[in-house]
Amino acid sequence: MKRILIIEDDPIIAEVQQDYLSANGFTVEVADRGDVGLEMAMRGEYDLLLLDLMLPHTDGYEICRQIRKISNVPILIVSAKKEEVDKIRGFGLGADDYVLKPFGLGELVARVKAHLARYDRLVGSGEWRKDEIRLPGIRVDKKSRRVFVNETEISLTAKEYELLLFMVAHPNRVFRKEELFERIWGLEANGDHATVTVHVSKLRDKIERDPSRPQYIETVWGVGYRFNL
Repeated sequence: MKRILIIEDDPIIAEVQQDYLSANGFTVEVADRGDVGLEMAMRGEYDLLLLDLMLPHTDGYEICRQIRKISNVPILIVSAKKEEVDKIRGFGLGADDYVLKPFGLGELVARVKAHLARYDRLVGSGEWRKDEIRLPGIRVDKKSRRVFVNETEISLTAKEYELLLFMVAHPNRVFRKEELFERIWGLEANGDHATVTVHVSKLRDKIERDPSRPQYIETVWGVGYRFNL
């Protein structure tokens, strides 16, 4: 049974999330303080985190930053902060999704299930693990989920890795941001392109010799992105 940690200081919201997720077959624990939630999350016992941003003692941004140093576990930010800058900051720190309050419980469960399924495929299925991809300057060991640029290993978040793997599997093809969002995150884009933009930018920083003049991930202006071989 999948274990979910909710880090949320509003007891009513936390209780509703916990009850609905429990009714859908998940084991759920709640932390109502940021520092407590971070300590619990760092144990590595959870399959997914639901994270508020405005928390006492330690905010959600710092929790996300610390978790991404040690784990690629899916992190879904659930927040009333709806400015684009807040979403960009969250994605930039490694969050996998951003759900605005108030939210529909059905939608929340659907997103949780989608991210868990993709994470399981990423780290657990034979298809994802059995091969190695070799490109000029890049090597992806799918069995161990390790990525090397000029034989130097780089660290990618779960979504950065999944995005890279998808694009190298479809070289020289242009993908719209909406398509990448739907393929990687598995949900309708709903006009939110910040997720893809931030993840492409961070991926370029890690794999490109000069991110301002990318060799691999090319921006096709007015359309989307293409992985060049």
